[in-house]
Amino acid sequence: MGVESIEYNGIKYAEIIWADTRVEQTTFFSPPQSSFQFGLLAHKAGFVEPPHYHKPVTRTIDDLQQMFVVQRGVVAVELYSDGGELLREVIMHPGDAIVLIHGIHAIRVIEDMQCISVKQGPFLGTERDKITVKVKS
Repeated sequence: MGVESIEYNGIKYAEIIWADTRVEQTTFFSPPQSSFQFGLLAHKAGFVEPPHYHKPVTRTIDDLQQMFVVQRGVVAVELYSDGGELLREVIMHPGDAIVLIHGIHAIRVIEDMQCISVKQGPFLGTERDKITVKVKS
C-alpha cells in the first residue's frame, strides 16, 4: 500500500506509512520544514553509523503533531475537517503508522490495541493540551 497522504482543501491532515511499505534507502516523507519529521530508515547489512549526537538548536514550534505506530490490535483513526465533518476513517493494524498533522482526530479501538505514541513536548497536562470538539454526525 505504500505511503499515503490525506489532504482536504489543500491542507495535509495526515500521512500514513502502511506496514508493507519498503524503501531501499532512508526516506523521509515529511517536508524538511515540517516541525515533525516522518520517514523510514533503511540500510544494507554492514552499514555503520558513527557515534554522534544532534546539535542543540532552538526551534520555535507552533503546531503539535502526533504519531501512532500500532504494535498490536486494530484501531480506527477518524480525521475531521476544521468544521467537524468526518473526512476519513483509517483502519490501522500492527506495523501501520500515522502522523496527525492538522485538524481534529479521534480514535476508536476495534481490537485491544497498543500503540507507540510520539509528539512534541513538553507535556503541559491534559487540561492544557486537549480541546474536546463536538463533531457533526
